[in-house]
Amino acid sequence: MKKTSIRQIVPGRGLRLELFEDAFFSGRRILFRRAGVAVRDARAFEFNDLLSSFRVRNRFSPANVTLVLFRDVNYQGDFRVFRGSQEVTNLTNIGFNDEMSSFVLVARRLTNEQIRRIQSLQRAPLNVLEISI
Repeated sequence: MKKTSIRQIVPGRGLRLELFEDAFFSGRRILFRRAGVAVRDARAFEFNDLLSSFRVRNRFSPANVTLVLFRDVNYQGDFRVFRGSQEVTNLTNIGFNDEMSSFVLVARRLTNEQIRRIQSLQRAPLNVLEISI
């Protein structure tokens, strides 16, 4: 009898974020593979105001991913929201090159209201690993 394997898909398991110091996915790279991660201060990785390009994807559910880049630490200041799996080759094109100081990545679609709440509370959503210095 042939064994049938059943693979359970855990939400967020296929989530992957690559941050690059330079445009077109070059320069220093930082990789996150986690269902949800938030970096309160990019100085924790010596990456403050250095982000120029990135790739974000959710392998199992491409539409269910939100990346929010914030200009200031503690999820403050101007921000850019990216929903769904995508590649951004050059943040200069959207006026956010070398501007990121904190970010939130989750395996679901955050609403604008939820993002405003993150800013007002200055803390990551529940069930998200938060990294700070």
